[in-house]
Amino acid sequence: MRGSDRASDRGGSEAGASGAADEARALRLVKRFYEPTEEFARLCSVEGSALPPPFAELLDHASHMTVAMERFYGGPVSVAVLAVHDASGAAADGRDWYEREILLRAADGRVVQHGIVRIDLERVSAEVAGQIRAGQMPLGRVLIAAGMLLEVQRVGLLRVESGPRLRAVLGVEDSGPDTACQTFGRVAEIALDGVSAVELLEIVAPGPLPKVLP
Repeated sequence: MRGSDRASDRGGSEAGASGAADEARALRLVKRFYEPTEEFARLCSVEGSALPPPFAELLDHASHMTVAMERFYGGPVSVAVLAVHDASGAAADGRDWYEREILLRAADGRVVQHGIVRIDLERVSAEVAGQIRAGQMPLGRVLIAAGMLLEVQRVGLLRVESGPRLRAVLGVEDSGPDTACQTFGRVAEIALDGVSAVELLEIVAPGPLPKVLP
C-alpha cells in the first residue's frame, strides 16, 4: 500500500476546489444512516495545517485508520458494528455494496473512532466478504491480511461539530442543542487491486488523546 501522499500536500487552489467535494462525499455516507444529517454532525473541510496535535498524526496520512489507531494507542483496536445495510447484489448500480456504521475501541474499552464504510464486496473473495460481514475484525485488518494491493486515496480532512446523534453514539455527554462537541475526521476511498471499491468516513472520538508511543 502506498502511504506517502499526505492530505495536506494539496496546493491552495486544488484544496479550495476539492473542499466542497470532500464535504459532499462525507455527507453522502452520513445519509446512509442518518437524516437529517445536522443531527449527526456538521462537517467542514479543512487543511492539514488546521489540525491540532495529535489529530494530524491520526488523520493526515494515506494509511489505514486501523493501523494509525493501533500505533497511537500501542495495541490492537476492536470493532463494534452498530448498523448494517447489505444490498447483496440488489443495489441499483448492480454492485454488491455492503455498508456499516462502526466504533473502534482501544484495549481499555474506550471508544476511539466512529466510522461509516461502504464497500463493493464483488471486489474481494467470498472468504474475505464473509469475514467483513462477520464484523469480528476491523476492515483494515481484514483487507491487509487478505494480501490485496491497497491504496488509500482521495483523503479529505474534516472539522466535525458533533450533533446529538453522534454524541449519543460516542457516549459523549449532551450539553444541550446549542452545544457542539468539536473533533476531526476524514473522508477517503480505498482502491483494491487498482479499482476504487471502498468509501470511508472516519471520525476521531473527542476528548483527551494521550500519546502512548513516542
